[in-house]
Amino acid sequence: MKKVDFSKALEQILERDGRYDADAYSFLRDALDHTMRKVRHPKPGDLCHVSGAELLDGLREFALEQFGPLARLVLQHWGIRRCEDVGEIVFNLVEAGVLGSTPQDKREDFAGGYDFREAFDLPFVPPSQQQRVRERWRQEGSASQPTSRTA
Repeated sequence: MKKVDFSKALEQILERDGRYDADAYSFLRDALDHTMRKVRHPKPGDLCHVSGAELLDGLREFALEQFGPLARLVLQHWGIRRCEDVGEIVFNLVEAGVLGSTPQDKREDFAGGYDFREAFDLPFVPPSQQQRVRERWRQEGSASQPTSRTA
């Protein structure tokens, strides 16, 4: 794969798709590096592939490490409000030649990964209060059913 200048590619992406802040793309790259180190333990220079589910889990973990209780708000500020947004950013980078993909990789791999409130807010709620908070979110109609990948 030909080495593409990230800054130039990002400028082109932002010209054609302004849904996400430039910082969202940089963060995704860092989260991908974090995920690859965690999941695949690559050696320097090795090509490595992670699935959409693995990247979502790694991104969640990395965002919580980097931003703590503010993780969801920071991601929202950048335009990332759901797992599908992560897929859009990934495929924008793939189309720009920054990231590689396999024929099996699809945007749909990121659909329904986890609810952002469950993933980013619930870890900071005391365990004794988590069920009550989940119930309140369900009553408000803003939390989707958690998946097996939700921490």
